[in-house]
Amino acid sequence: MDAEHVELPLRLEVVEVRDLARGVKGFAFAPTDGVKLPAFTAGSHIRVRAPNGLLRKYSICSDPGDDTRYCIAVKREEDGRGGSRSMCDDLRSGDLIDVSMPDNAFALDPGAKSYLFIAGGIGITPILSMIRSFGDMPPATWKLVYLSRHHEATAFLDELQTREWRSRVTVHHTEGDPRRSFDLWPLLEQPKPGQHIYCCGSQRLMSAVKDMAGHWSSRQVHFESFVEGGQARPDDRPFRVRLASTGQEFDVPVGQTILQVLHRNGIQAASSCESGTCGTCRTRLLEGVADHRDMVLLPEETDTQIMTCVSRARSDLLVIDL
Repeated sequence: MDAEHVELPLRLEVVEVRDLARGVKGFAFAPTDGVKLPAFTAGSHIRVRAPNGLLRKYSICSDPGDDTRYCIAVKREEDGRGGSRSMCDDLRSGDLIDVSMPDNAFALDPGAKSYLFIAGGIGITPILSMIRSFGDMPPATWKLVYLSRHHEATAFLDELQTREWRSRVTVHHTEGDPRRSFDLWPLLEQPKPGQHIYCCGSQRLMSAVKDMAGHWSSRQVHFESFVEGGQARPDDRPFRVRLASTGQEFDVPVGQTILQVLHRNGIQAASSCESGTCGTCRTRLLEGVADHRDMVLLPEETDTQIMTCVSRARSDLLVIDL
């Protein structure tokens, strides 16, 4: 079934709409009958059907201890496919909206001795839920580096700079000048025992963090992306994928992922984030050359593994172990 036509189980009311920063709006959804919402954990996301019918994924930024509402923040993307514009321009308090059950592909490791959070722009949302979940007694020490271009476009600044948190929070604005970029290397140069890194932001930021933290254990570095299906590129081309177990072959056109094609054809394939950051859809690659676009695989794994939710092909055919 086409993802845009998937039925969502929750019908919620928009109980709050507010401006969080320039180009960023906050929304709160609650049940119309006052019942408790399905529980979620810090780092979770929901899928929401925008007023124009498009299905979009948003991290929940509220405290998991609040079972009365789900709060999200939406950055209006002028050049996007229209989901964020519809959310920001058309959604009003009192409207009803279809929402998925919460899912978490970016969960906190409860055994961490310390946390380093790196957020870029709207990537602050899942990390804010994590910080809020700590309450007055954090389970471990934590530090947040929050990067954005402009002060007026930076959401949640007032909350992050309260006396309770400001000693742990570094906010950096480039004002659009690359020469003012924040240097993350001093924080990542020496792996710290028990420290876990959580990074959410642009593909550029996450790729930079992945490169700088390449000498860290992969179990200590976690990413969350808002770009489902990976970043499209001008040179994308169609290819075919073959399932080794049955010999079935499917065309994967430009603009669709292997995972989407498999699901549309009734093939059961595990998935969660659908953005190449969690590893749930990891599949053995038996033949062909993949074009990897994930944030999970190590260099030594790229010849034999593939993430079906984002990766494409450099060869005409990929054979995968399904």
